[in-house]
Amino acid sequence: MFDINSTELVILIVVAVVVIGPERLPEYLRQLRRLIRQGRDLALQGKEALKREVGPDVDLRQYDPRQYDPRRIVRDALAEEDEPSPAPRPRVSSGPEPGATAPFDPDAT
Repeated sequence: MFDINSTELVILIVVAVVVIGPERLPEYLRQLRRLIRQGRDLALQGKEALKREVGPDVDLRQYDPRQYDPRRIVRDALAEEDEPSPAPRPRVSSGPEPGATAPFDPDAT
């Protein structure tokens, strides 16, 4: 989600300890824990409300926006087997096409 590795996380923790100070750090950690719990509870309540409104038999995975990734759509389209196209029909000529001019013949006078 935040795309940070373990080294960056350790640096952030050290900076937080230095900036906030060891005296106030436990209180900030309690506030952060409370905020995370409230966010989780809010997400669960929303999920339950959605199930209650839509019904339990609806598959919510079909509404996952990750399935509309353009790279995935192109990859799936390229991987599909195309049906063979029908062979082109030969053209049957029944005389000159309408609006076509005859070739110039100098001996035809």
